[in-house]
Order: sequence, then structure tokens, then C-alpha cells
Amino acid sequence: MEIRASTVLPARREPIELQTGDGLTLVGELALPADRPPVATLICLHPLPTHGGMMDSHVYKKAANRLPALADLAVLRFNTRGTTSDRGTSQGAFGGGQDERFDVAAALEYAEFHDLPRAWLVGWSFGTELALKWGHDPLVEGAVLLSPPLHRATDADLDAWAAFGRPLTVLVPEFDDYLQPEKARERFARVPQAEVVGVDGAKHLWVGEPYVRIVLDEIVRRVNPAASPLPTEIAGP
Repeated sequence: MEIRASTVLPARREPIELQTGDGLTLVGELALPADRPPVATLICLHPLPTHGGMMDSHVYKKAANRLPALADLAVLRFNTRGTTSDRGTSQGAFGGGQDERFDVAAALEYAEFHDLPRAWLVGWSFGTELALKWGHDPLVEGAVLLSPPLHRATDADLDAWAAFGRPLTVLVPEFDDYLQPEKARERFARVPQAEVVGVDGAKHLWVGEPYVRIVLDEIVRRVNPAASPLPTEIAGP
């Protein structure tokens, strides 16, 4: 059976709540492999909520639908402050990328408290800014950035990640609206351990199943290489 955009594979999925250091409750979901412990954890930081970004933004929804089964990964998704999805609305109001530092910390604290292994940040668009600015935590093994605009994240933030020393993979669409591969390589040259991967034909929102597969494959190749490349078909019922 071919894996399609709508495919939902078996997993243990549970609604969760995160408590921030400034007193808010954020809503989310944790997806775990159905019958075994995860080998690593993806903490998903979604695109800009003022432009429709949320925990159900399609790449993250598909990651939660597939990667627990295909790659033994835990996928933790949540709505940052003031953001709404089918799961509900997180308390608070959009903080312009500054107050969201408490949201990133809350997700990492949840992962640590619940013994989720090997935390990796996966940021998309606005979420890449949160990862670069607020992801310097000893719990974090590395980060994968999708379509980084580098609007709120500055050269100082890139220098801080360079000093942090953790791996950084940067997936940049050929036709991105904000930062395209050549310029991205110039900007991320400040981070010696960064790998910039240009994706031919892709756009900022990674629309289309071929591009989703590329993104998920690149994530798994860094986080659990034993499960790469991901299959495109699975055994039928």
C-alpha cells in the first residue's frame, strides 16, 4: 500500500498540556511508536501563527502520522501561546518570538520530565527562529530547520548556535519566498557545523507529497539513520 498524504499509521497518540514558566497552559499532542519505546524525539516548532501556522501545519501532522511507525520516533507537537488548532487554543497571546522562549522551554521540560529520549528541535519558518534563539539547552541534541527566513534570528543568534556546537541541518527550498539556498549558505557560514541542503523545486510551504517525503527523509537521516530512507509503501491490512 502506497503511503499517501492522508496516510495515518499506527501510534500511541495522546493529548498533552505544557506549563510555561510565565504561567500559561499550552495544548499539544505526543505521538509514540505503538508497541516499543522511541529512539529519539522530535519537538516541532510551527510556522507563524499570525499567518496560519499551528501544530497541525501539514508537514508536522504528517510527521506525527508516519514517523512513530516508520522511524521509531516520538513526535511532540504543540501550539505556541495564543495559537489555535483542532486540539484547542493555547493560553496567552502571540509574543513576537520573544515570549515564546517560555514555550520552547516548556516543551523541553516536558520531554525531560517524561523521559523522552534524544530531543531534536524541528523548526519551520517562524519555528526556525524560535529554535535558533531559544533552543540552546543541554537536552537538545541538534536541530533541523525548514525554510528559515532569518527575520527575527540575527547573526548573533547564529553565532550563539555555533558556540552551542550542536548539529544543525537547514533545508532551504529553491523557490523560498524569504531565503533561498545561495543566500542561506552565506548566512549559515557563521555556523561551522551547519549543513545547508537546497531542495530543487520546493517552495516555502513544502506543498506536495514529494517535498514532504524529502523533508521527512532528511529529518530521519539525521535523527535515526537506521530508519533511512523511509519506505514509500507499507504492507496492506
